[in-house]
Amino acid sequence: MTRLLVSIVLAAVGIGFAAAAHSQSYPTRPIRFIVPFAPGGTSDLVGRLVGAKIGEGVGQTVVVDNRGGAGATIGTALAAASPPDGHTILVAHIGLAINQTLYARLPYHALKSLVPVARIGSTPNAVVVKNALAVKTMKDFIALAKKEPGKLDYGSGGVGSTGHLSVAYLEYVGGVKFNHVPFKGGGPSVVATGAGQVHFSIPALPTAAPHVKAGRLRILAVTGAKRAPSMPDVPTVMEAAVPEYEFESWFAVFAPAGTPPAIIARLNSVIVKALASPELAQQLTRAGLDPEPSTPEEMGKILRADVAKWAKIIKAAGIPINR
Repeated sequence: MTRLLVSIVLAAVGIGFAAAAHSQSYPTRPIRFIVPFAPGGTSDLVGRLVGAKIGEGVGQTVVVDNRGGAGATIGTALAAASPPDGHTILVAHIGLAINQTLYARLPYHALKSLVPVARIGSTPNAVVVKNALAVKTMKDFIALAKKEPGKLDYGSGGVGSTGHLSVAYLEYVGGVKFNHVPFKGGGPSVVATGAGQVHFSIPALPTAAPHVKAGRLRILAVTGAKRAPSMPDVPTVMEAAVPEYEFESWFAVFAPAGTPPAIIARLNSVIVKALASPELAQQLTRAGLDPEPSTPEEMGKILRADVAKWAKIIKAAGIPINR
């Protein structure tokens, strides 16, 4: 029995040394950074800006891999099924929590198949309309929607995207009804809005901002609890038309479950340091995203809370569950 216990202890120590050695040599090749949406959206922007800084921090190339489709579930499933060695990571947003209820069948579980690395930050969404739509304010927009229920088309990054749920939530609390036209990402949905293919969209603010500034879209409001520092003259939905409405998105980095804690800790350290740099912080802030780094544990608490929160909202609002 003593010999058996000694053998078990030595084996455990050996495994620990092997894991530590592996973590110290990490990364041994380029890191794949999966963005589960098409290029042009906020997730893509975050992936490219943060990915470049991760690469600098760990001394390896970070390759952004856009895998859009099915409301981010295709790219997320790919990340969850990847080897847990730190060479595949994922940028996700609040849709990761939402999809856990919105989809009846998923090839992964948000709380079990992935492990948080760090939060990047948060942003409100933006209510943007095509320039030809005859509304100038959020109040006018809601009045038109109530006058013509179901006749206004909106674009989103797909079922389960923040662009979809932000509108579904507005329908729930605002007593309005719209027609959903899904695209493969927030970027394409905003381009379609500017081109007049749909009447409006409510994408993340960093996705909408360049189009608003270029005059291709008219912004009516932002969806957060307070005005966005990058657009202080734009009111919130709460103050302009629907007092009960508030919607914000977080963005964070995740890795496959089972990734060694030492690798998670190293990636977290690199990301937190990068977000503290004036260069990256300014790039994100100018885009409309507030940098808010966190520990893996803090991000885990946020994810668990939002899975529970959105399960209640989706069921209470009667939002159709994707079968």
